[in-house]
Amino acid sequence: VQLQASGGGLVQTGGSLRLSCAASGFTLGPYGIAWFRQAPGKEREAVSYISISDDTADYAGSVKGRFTISRDNAKTTFSLQMNSLKPEDTAVYYCAAINSPPVNWRWRGDYDYWGQGTQVTVSS
Repeated sequence: VQLQASGGGLVQTGGSLRLSCAASGFTLGPYGIAWFRQAPGKEREAVSYISISDDTADYAGSVKGRFTISRDNAKTTFSLQMNSLKPEDTAVYYCAAINSPPVNWRWRGDYDYWGQGTQVTVSS
């Protein structure tokens, strides 16, 4: 199983970026996909989650209304559209996959697979 994250970059405050996570190697597909982020000196925090079976999504309060998680029809690419970016969104962003319903989607320990990070930097 591989998760390949991409799409990070440098953007000004108020700008937008779209992150992608390409998933491969799953036999039946993941149950859910999440995006986490980790800023320097801080713990990795949950940003958003989508359930593959019914497309229900959830978001951290700090990004709700600005970020949108989605998947393609083939359920192999998962995106995080980030709008109205703020300097505090600066972090390395990771996608993660889980094979069964999470007890708490915000808990990083629940996830079975992780992609490499992609850096998002928002300048003020």
